[in-house]
Amino acid sequence: MKIERVSATEFTFPTRRSVDAAGHSHPGPETLARQVLVTLTTDDGHQGHAFGAPEVVRRHVLDAFARKVLVGQDPLQREQLWHSLEHWQRGSAGQLTDRALAVFDQALWDLAGRALKTPVYKLIGGYRDKVPAYGSTMCGDELAGGLATPDDYAAFARKLVDRGYKAIKLHTWMPPVSFAPDPAMDIKACAAVREAVGPGIELMLDGYHNYSRTDALRIGRALEKLGFSWFEEMMNEQSMASYAWLSGQLDIPVIGPESLSGKHHSRADWVQAGACDILRAGVAGTGGIGPTLKVAHLAEAFGMNCEVHGNGAANLAVCAAIKNCRWYERGLLHPFLDYDEVPAYLRRLADPMDNEGYVHLSRQPGLGEDIDFDYIAAHTVSTY
Repeated sequence: MKIERVSATEFTFPTRRSVDAAGHSHPGPETLARQVLVTLTTDDGHQGHAFGAPEVVRRHVLDAFARKVLVGQDPLQREQLWHSLEHWQRGSAGQLTDRALAVFDQALWDLAGRALKTPVYKLIGGYRDKVPAYGSTMCGDELAGGLATPDDYAAFARKLVDRGYKAIKLHTWMPPVSFAPDPAMDIKACAAVREAVGPGIELMLDGYHNYSRTDALRIGRALEKLGFSWFEEMMNEQSMASYAWLSGQLDIPVIGPESLSGKHHSRADWVQAGACDILRAGVAGTGGIGPTLKVAHLAEAFGMNCEVHGNGAANLAVCAAIKNCRWYERGLLHPFLDYDEVPAYLRRLADPMDNEGYVHLSRQPGLGEDIDFDYIAAHTVSTY
């Protein structure tokens, strides 16, 4: 079995998510968004698929890197192919990002699962068939009845508990919101949510990502009093020393790094430096399923948990395949949006959750995404 073709299909789909000037998602009027489906096809007809953003999986990326490395190769040699692709990040024009690398890695895993008629999470070495989810809110906004006040967060948290979530992570206010950043508002929102849901629901905070050490320490100490489970990306992650300093000051677990580049290499440095208590990695930001698993196993070797960042089928597969991950991140959630509404290009959700807060893994081979290929074909804007 050899990879014969690497193709991409860009298509449109309706969404009510808009993006502000700083890149944060919020509810908005329905518009058409664009998505790319990457497909690897072998000489014996097997296929693997993965979704990516158009700005990540561009025609140049396929021509200069993916096709050069993958075509003619055995798709089951995932580790070899990942390293061959990753090699091109050095000295290239910066076009092969970790997010693009992750798309090709996911497609290889999906192909293997489909060819072997096995779900990817079991192919990895499945640990469980369902994973408890935490509800991850969108960032704060200035929408009446949205997430504009601490009371809004409290009201929404009660709805999430009624839906079945046993844990909630808050993303609070960030620029361009007029009053953000504001440590006092962050603390008020966290206090309001704790009062609303009581002591039995686990809570986490992912606040403004560029607080100073002193502001982060102030918020962290408030979270300790409120019984929060972790504190996430409160400072610029390029300063590992600041995280080591903060971790040494607080009892609440500090989790990270989320957005820092460097894959498993940089995360090993964080463990050695004592910069976090829980490691963080996600398939898209860490360069694929393979390096995310390496981070998880690194964490396990040091007696640490690795909490997987972000939603989606690939992240869910990793959560189900490892022991040292407590939660699946389900979101981003907002009072004005229905997360359980199936996207137009899928036939069902990749992460359906029951009323007890568990997300159940698909038994379909591959990553388990039930892709509506007819919809994509009808709404294709380009292929390359």
